[in-house]
Parts: sequence; C-alpha cells; structure tokens
Amino acid sequence: MDSWVGHEVPRLPGRSEPLRLFDSARQGVHPTEPDGPATMYVCGITPYDATHLGHAATMITFDLAQRMWRDAGHEVRYVQNVTDIDDPLLERAERDGEDWKVLAMRETALFREDMEALRIIPPAHYVGAVESIPEIAEKVLVLLKDDAAYRLDDETGDVYFDVSAAPRFGYESNLSREQMLEIFPERGGDPDRAGKRDPLDPLLWRGAREGEPSWPGGDLGPGRPGWHIECAVIALGLLGSTVDVQGGGNDLLFPHHECSAAHAERLTGEAPFASHYVHAGMIGLDGEKMSKSRGNLVFVSRLRADRVDPMAVRLALISGHYRADRSWTDDLLTAAQERLGRWRRAAAAPAGPSGRAFLAGVRDRLTDDLDTPGALALADVWAEQTLAGVVDDPTAPPLFADTVDALLGIRL
Repeated sequence: MDSWVGHEVPRLPGRSEPLRLFDSARQGVHPTEPDGPATMYVCGITPYDATHLGHAATMITFDLAQRMWRDAGHEVRYVQNVTDIDDPLLERAERDGEDWKVLAMRETALFREDMEALRIIPPAHYVGAVESIPEIAEKVLVLLKDDAAYRLDDETGDVYFDVSAAPRFGYESNLSREQMLEIFPERGGDPDRAGKRDPLDPLLWRGAREGEPSWPGGDLGPGRPGWHIECAVIALGLLGSTVDVQGGGNDLLFPHHECSAAHAERLTGEAPFASHYVHAGMIGLDGEKMSKSRGNLVFVSRLRADRVDPMAVRLALISGHYRADRSWTDDLLTAAQERLGRWRRAAAAPAGPSGRAFLAGVRDRLTDDLDTPGALALADVWAEQTLAGVVDDPTAPPLFADTVDALLGIRL
C-alpha cells in the first residue's frame, strides 16, 4: 500500500538531546535509547470514516517524536498499518449499501490527503491488513503449534490466543483483571464467547462466514485475521523482534496494545516488545467525548473544505500536551489562527531576538516528553519581542521559521 507524499524538512544547526517519553508500562518518563535506527510502530485507521481530529492528534504526536529523533541524528524506521478488513468496516459498508473494498480505498485515500495537509512525515512502510494475511496466518499457525493458541470446539474455525501463555499479561496497561474484564467488551472483545478458555482470550483468526470476505489460511482454513495479531505480525516483519516505540491513542492501551505485545513476545521470546508504549490523549468537542455514536466528530477534510488552514488545525491540536484528554472548541481554533498569524508576521521581520537561543529552548521543551505547550510559549515570546522591535539578530527570523517547521511541523 502506498503512503502519502512527504515534504522537505529544514536542517537545523546542532542536534537535540535524547528524546524522553512517557512509557505507559513503567508509568514514567524515560529516555528513548535507539540502538541503531529508531523504530516506531503506530496503529493506523480502520478506514470506514474520514480522518477526525482524534486521528489527527495521534498522528501529530508520533510525527513530533519522529522529528525529534531525526533532529538528534537518528535514522527513523516508522511503520503504520491500515486495518482494511474488520467488523466495523463491514458493518459500515452494509449500512450504506456499499462495497467494503471501495469504502476502504476511498477513506484511506482521504486519510492520506489529510496527512499531507497536516505535514505528517510519512512512514517508511504503510501496510494494509489484507496484504499481510499470508504472514498473519503463518504466525497464527506458529502460536497453535506452540500451544499458545487453540481452536474453538465448534464448526466456526475460530482460533484464540491463550492469555495464560503470556505470564506478564497486563504489565503494559497496569490494569487489574476486573478492570480488563470491564473494558474488554467495550473495545471489541468477546468475553462471553462460549468455548473460550479465558474470557480475556483474544481472537487470532475468524473462520469464514457466509456473506463475509475470507482468505485462504492454509492449515487454518479460510478466514480473516483478528485485530491484535495483525499489528504484531506487521511490526515484527518490518521492524524486528522489538521496537523503540509502539504508539496510538490511549483507547488502544487495552486490549489492543496489550494483546499485540503479548502475541509478539510469545512469537519471538523477547520482552518487552516495545521499549516505550506511548499513548496520546483523546480529543473531545466542547467538553463532550467525540465519538461516532454521538455523531459529533470533527473531520479534518471538512475543516479543509471550509478553507481552514491545516497549520492552524495542527497548531490548535498541539496547544495541549499530547497525553492529556482535551477538548476542541471554536475558541481553540480561533486562538490558533491568531497565533499562526503572529508567528508569520514575526518570521517576516528583518531581525529578531537570538534565533539560536530560541532553537535551544524549543529542543529542550520537546525532548522532555514532547512538551508542546512549553515550546509554543517560547515561540510566542520570541514573536512578541520581534513585533515589539527587539531586532538584535538578522538571522533569527529564518531560523525561527525553520525551527517551527522542522520540530513542530508548522510551515510559516
């Protein structure tokens, strides 16, 4: 599957210090310490709806991490998936009387356009679940042979992972069994499925059903993969047995990331699967949770159609810290548009305060768990001083613009 088109990122003088990120498993901020290329796997969309602001905020978070790694001199190997076959996609296609493949292709194309508009550096590999099915089926068979998975004793052909084969299950999310059992059915799990050994066992392979798409699975029989094993297999195949960062929204912490890490660790025998499990907060609308069921999603494509500058959208989304659940409001967007205008006027000035001091300050803030509010505050001060006539350094405005572009992804 093709990714989107990238853009040129300005090169800055000097280098950043090591990036420090909050690891959900260890519940603290720790340095990322790539041994060779920095590796990152981010869970992408299930393409049954356009890119909403929650998707955008998540993708911007890991774009910032990639920018800081690059600024520190690391090569970055970044993989993102597309879950282009799953129950929600089939349900939406049936509801709308549309071919599921056409729906997936259209929404994936729109997502790519939104990512380009938001200046997200594209992943090195953008991989669909459908194109990965042969490898996934092979790994499910490995888990079966390893007694880490089992077939249900019925005619469905369904295969489940046995969570008892993952003794550390729960280490990533830090949830109690009671909490996991409460959340599991809310996020795609089926704890009441008859024949399972444990209510928390996740689906690895769904046997073929009448009226549903299916693919050859070799000794598994025809069917399609479960959600969690998809990401584990794609990541292992392209990034190796461990990664520096596994990322996504905080709604993926459990069960998705917990289960995909358990699958990967059982397949490789290496743990932890990720040095950092990094999770972005949710975006609400006017104080309420943004969700498809509420019908209150704000779409990036709709904002673009209304001629809202994508840089203002990006600036609004990074005005809060990435880990915080936060709300989208008209006032937030207005403030971002005004801020963007000030920065652009300042960047066009003939001179300003020290550009290198500004660059050092932004690097310091962003290497500290992507402190974008702190970085934006520094940019505000620099712009205010420049517009007030503090014009010591004629090289400062270009460096200001390059810093904001390279590290924050905001093109002035």
